[in-house]
Amino acid sequence: MKTLLTRMAGAGAALLAAAPAWADGPIKAPTAEQMAGMVNKGDTTWILISSVLVLLMSIPALALFYGGLVRTKNMLSVLMQVFMIVSVAALVWVSWGYSLAFTSGSAFIGGTSKLFLEGVSASTYAATFSNNVYLPEYAFVIFQMTFACITPALIVGAFAERIKFTPLMLFTVAWLTVVYFPIAHMVWYWAGPDFLVDAKDDFGLLWGMGALDFAGGTVVHINAGIAGLVGCLMIGKRIGYGKEATPPHSLTMTMIGASLLWVGWFGFNAGSNLEANGVAAVAFINTFVATAAAAVAWCIVEQIHHGKPSMLGAATGAVAGLVAITPASGFAAPMTSILLGLAVSPICYLFVAVVKNKLKYDDTLDVFGVHCIGGIVGAIATGIVADPALGGQGWIDYTVFPAVPGTYDMAGQVLTQIKAVAITLLWSGIGSAVLFFILDKTIGLRPDADAEREGLDLTEHGERAYNY
Repeated sequence: MKTLLTRMAGAGAALLAAAPAWADGPIKAPTAEQMAGMVNKGDTTWILISSVLVLLMSIPALALFYGGLVRTKNMLSVLMQVFMIVSVAALVWVSWGYSLAFTSGSAFIGGTSKLFLEGVSASTYAATFSNNVYLPEYAFVIFQMTFACITPALIVGAFAERIKFTPLMLFTVAWLTVVYFPIAHMVWYWAGPDFLVDAKDDFGLLWGMGALDFAGGTVVHINAGIAGLVGCLMIGKRIGYGKEATPPHSLTMTMIGASLLWVGWFGFNAGSNLEANGVAAVAFINTFVATAAAAVAWCIVEQIHHGKPSMLGAATGAVAGLVAITPASGFAAPMTSILLGLAVSPICYLFVAVVKNKLKYDDTLDVFGVHCIGGIVGAIATGIVADPALGGQGWIDYTVFPAVPGTYDMAGQVLTQIKAVAITLLWSGIGSAVLFFILDKTIGLRPDADAEREGLDLTEHGERAYNY
C-alpha cells in the first residue's frame, strides 16, 4: 500500500474537475502577482455566498432549532447563548484562531505568523484544491470563520437549561483555542497543490495520514458532539430529569430552524470545495438527497417503533443526514449518499431513544446522539462511498506531477478514517473535560437550584422570550 502521505485527499477531489495541466520540468510556486491573475470571480462569489449561508446555520437556524426544543422559561437563554457564541468566536478567530489553524507550524497546531490577521490583506491569496486557482485570502478567512462560530454553538444543546452564561463564554474561548483550532489544523491544513514540492512536510497530522473530511465530520460534528457529552456528564442532569415532563415548547420554531439549517448546509458542504465547479455540484446534490433520505428513514423507524411519525423526528432525522453526509459530501455519489442517509437515522435513533435512556445521561437536545454518532457514521462511511467503483470521487496523489487520481484502497481508507475518528474523540473529549473541570472548580458552571427552577431567561438575563 502506498504511504499515507500520497493519499492526502482532504477535499482535493476538486482536481478531478478543474485541474489545468502542469508544465514540463521543475514546478515553481507562483508569486503573489501571478496569484492575482489566478483568482476567479465566480469562485470568490461562491465562497462569500457560502459564508453567509453557514452564518445562517448558526443565527437564526441553530438558535431557533435548539430554542424550540427547550421549555419556555429557557428559550431566550438558548437564543442568547448561540448568538453570543457566534460573536465571541468571530473575534477569537480573527485574533488568533486563523493563525493557529491555517498557518505553518507543527502537525498539531499552526504558528503565530498571522495573529490579528497580520500580513493578510486584499492582495494576499489562499490556495484552493486546484493548481493555479486561488481565492482572496479574506474570503477564505471569512468562510472558515463561520465554521469556528457554529461548532461551539452546537455544544450548548447537550446541557441546555442548566449552565451559567459567563462560564459558557469563557469555555467557548478556551475550547476554541485548545480543541477546535488544533483539530482544524490537523484535518485541513496543507500548503496547497502549487507549494507541495517545496513543502512536503507542511501539513496537519490527519491530512498527512490521508484522512478524508470534505466539510467537517471530524472538525465540527464529532468534535462538538463528544464535547457535549462530556459537558452534560460533568454538569449533571437537569433538576427533575426523568421525573418531570420537559416537552419542546415550540416545534414550529424547531421546524423553521431545521429547515434553515438544511438551506445553510449547502454553503457548509458545497462551499467547502472552495471552487464553483462540478465537485461543488456533487457536494450540493449529495447534501440534498442524503438529508431527504435520513428524514424519511427516521419517520419510518418512528412509525415502526411508536406507530406514528413525528415532526420532531423528521427534523432530527434531517439533521442526522446533514451531519453524516458532511465529511462525504464531495466524495460520494448521489445514490450512495441516499444509502448513507437511510443508514444513519436508525443508528442515531438507537442512541437517542434507547441508549440515552438506558445509560440515563441528560443530553438535553441529543448533541451526542445526532452530531457525534452521526459524524462517526459519516466519517467512517466516507472511506466507502469515496471509492470510484461506487461512483465516488476517489483521491488525488498530489506528489505526482501532473497530479492524477490514485488507485483507491477502500479497506485502507476506512482504517484511516477510524484512526481520525479516534484521535478526534480523544483530543476533544480529554481537552473538553479538563476545561469543564477547571471552570467548574473556579467560577462554577451551573446556576443554583432555585435559579434553574425559575428558568435561565430571568435569572441569567433578566428577560423573557414571551410576555404572556
